[in-house]
Amino acid sequence: MTQNNTINRRVVLASRPHGTPTLSNFRLEETAIPTPATGQVLLRVTYLSLDPYMRGRMSDGPSYVAPVAIDEVMGAGTVARVEASQHPDFKAGDLVLSQSGWQDYALSDGTGLTKLDPNMEKPSYALGVLGMPGFTAYVGLLDIGQPKAGETVVVAAATGAVGSVVGQIAKLKGCRVVGIAGGADKCRYAVEELGFDACIDHRSADFPQQLAKACAKGIDVYFENVGGPVFAAVLPLLNVAARVTVCGLIAQYNATDVGDGPDQLPLLMRAILTKRIKMQGLIIFDHYATRQSAFLSDMSTWLKEGKIKFREDIVTGLENAPQAFLGLLEGKNFGKVIVNVAG
Repeated sequence: MTQNNTINRRVVLASRPHGTPTLSNFRLEETAIPTPATGQVLLRVTYLSLDPYMRGRMSDGPSYVAPVAIDEVMGAGTVARVEASQHPDFKAGDLVLSQSGWQDYALSDGTGLTKLDPNMEKPSYALGVLGMPGFTAYVGLLDIGQPKAGETVVVAAATGAVGSVVGQIAKLKGCRVVGIAGGADKCRYAVEELGFDACIDHRSADFPQQLAKACAKGIDVYFENVGGPVFAAVLPLLNVAARVTVCGLIAQYNATDVGDGPDQLPLLMRAILTKRIKMQGLIIFDHYATRQSAFLSDMSTWLKEGKIKFREDIVTGLENAPQAFLGLLEGKNFGKVIVNVAG
């Protein structure tokens, strides 16, 4: 179903999930299209970003960002057109980056809106390689990971929106890059298309052994997007003075308890101490003021020169956003998940 000029469709959080989310946690509603008051603009969403962090916002536990309230529109980064304006800084037709959420239309007072080039070839890139995922990869690898030529960099979720960019930047910096992904097709893509030196399927029965073989000289930089058994296989391979960027833990987002199996915390703490490992969490919102300008300059140049490739997994229709999001959490996507809301 495509957008129309009389109805605003929106996806709200119907209930909080316990464990793995289901479609019943979402509800598609239809409301009247709002009218902008003085100082406001009406935005018509064209592209919607789906990202793993949204799972955390569905829960009401303490985090770095407030949870989505029950019956509230799911939050998300969007690319939108200004449909109507009562704001002096925006006019109808402007293309903007916004936080309009999972809906067709939204009002804004201009706070947080970023004007985009109205003629940009791929506006959806503002939600991907030129947006938050690309920026996360850039800062997480270069500022926290601090890779040096000749070092071994390992990245989990290697063909995702963040991981694929991490690996390619690491190659530009002269590193040996080993990816971790789910499935032979994704691993083949990482090597043949993105230029990784190797990529290991974490679903393989002998995954830890394959990873150790691919990292014969150990791991100097690890970019964590997954956690769980993947990190358990990485931990013993970390070298002295290794750097670990903790960006995401998608394998653990649906956990309702500490889980079965041995307690890995003593092993982790011993490794951090004896190997002098630096392990740092990354929330990209902390870095926009100081690093975004350099990121946009570098990434735009790399894209123009063909040094960075970026794959999108496009889903058409707002009504399909919940199913696409559940698939993202299960690793069914191949690339950055974008919903073409305009249809």
